Amino acid sequence: MNRRLFLQGAAAASGAGLLLNGTQASGNFLNANDRVRIAVCGLNGRGSAHISGWMGQENVEIAYLVDPDRNVLERRLKEVTAKANGRYVPKGVADIREALEDKNVDAVSVATPNHWHSLITIWAAQAGKHVYVEKPMSHDVAEGRVAVEAQKKYGVVIQHGTQSRSSASIAGLHEAIQAGKFGRLKVSYGYCCKPRGGIGFKPVSAPPGNLDWNLWRGPAEVDAYNGNLVHYNWHWFWQTGNGDLNNQGTHQLDIARWALDTDQTHPVRAMAIGGRFQWDDQGETPNTMFGMAEYPNGQFVFFNVRNVNYKGYEKQVENEYYFEDGGRIVRNMYYAKGSDKGEKVSVPAGDVTPGGNWGAFISAVRAGDPNMANGNADEAHNACVLGHLMNNSYRLGEEVPFNAKAGQFGDNKLASEHFLRLHEVMHKGVGIPENGANYTVGPVLTFDPKSEKHIGDHAEEANALLQDPNRKGFEVPEASKV
Repeated sequence: MNRRLFLQGAAAASGAGLLLNGTQASGNFLNANDRVRIAVCGLNGRGSAHISGWMGQENVEIAYLVDPDRNVLERRLKEVTAKANGRYVPKGVADIREALEDKNVDAVSVATPNHWHSLITIWAAQAGKHVYVEKPMSHDVAEGRVAVEAQKKYGVVIQHGTQSRSSASIAGLHEAIQAGKFGRLKVSYGYCCKPRGGIGFKPVSAPPGNLDWNLWRGPAEVDAYNGNLVHYNWHWFWQTGNGDLNNQGTHQLDIARWALDTDQTHPVRAMAIGGRFQWDDQGETPNTMFGMAEYPNGQFVFFNVRNVNYKGYEKQVENEYYFEDGGRIVRNMYYAKGSDKGEKVSVPAGDVTPGGNWGAFISAVRAGDPNMANGNADEAHNACVLGHLMNNSYRLGEEVPFNAKAGQFGDNKLASEHFLRLHEVMHKGVGIPENGANYTVGPVLTFDPKSEKHIGDHAEEANALLQDPNRKGFEVPEASKV
């Protein structure tokens, strides 16, 4: 039964009886017209979008606002209370565990820093709460697997914050690609090229009095506070973020993987080359990267991160598709092999749960059906692992002189071509002189999709990056003990 038929059936049944909420842990039941009560955790940045999204849904109540920064929490409480206009008054708490103890809470919306995403998802599932979790669902490979197992065990809805999964046009394009309309797909390519700047240096200091530093750190082993961590630049430190590859790039990574043959889960090989050029700052993650991953069926995902700004910078947050016969789809135009004249791609709409990302989640919660989520836990995990493996290759890389010969891709001519395009931008656009800086060239990591472990060369050091150490009191449980 596809999602459209299920929704029609659920709507027809709404007057006849109750629908199972799907939470094996709580045993709650929801009528299709019942109010959904949500706890929003993480109120800065994306948290404001979550608040607006839920307040735009019919009969949805923001029951809790959760944030370890007292100033942010108090500001959002005033805003939401005013906008609710007497319909409800949310409760403000610093610790998500307080909201999870409330049996009347149906779902948790996670917009915290990355290092908290999986643990809150797991805790929420164990408490019988549905979860809408920002991208990336996981900060490392191992905790993502635990989140998947928690969803399976407790039967809750988990939807990933990759809004493109709610696009019927993208779904339709991928269905057409997988059906062979354009020939066999060889390379699915994503770009996260948006201008950013350096973050400078901020010294170690005592955390501000309004911040519960223990709760902000949670599972991340961060010893000392510095002002670059709170509230946004944590993205550029490995202990708390995943760089732009698994920040904004998670959207385009997920789209790229979504287009592959439907039986593909994880790549068998991955590597990356890049660097943190020009900024000379405190950040650790690359601002420039070309990554590639090969899947068991021979299909590839390429990815391009390019954040360094310069005159004439071309922003690219998009996806391209390259086919075995030489055809390609670029900016919704199909180009046959050898042709510079494209034709607009026109395909039927694909199968998604309607209502956009917010509405689809609420529909899935009311129906108690995890399969209705646009971007469920399995899909989220597979997309995140792809980015984690590219990042881990980079983290294990060695420095080589900045020049066109730095990227070695064997007989993969398309990979060489796209790396050289990136190199040309950095050399001529940004102005990095040949041999005047260094690339970090990561090793080719071999990965076993079934065991989710590395094998072969570099396996020991690569496997050490699959799971972050956790602080006491905030441990991610083992998958078998979730």
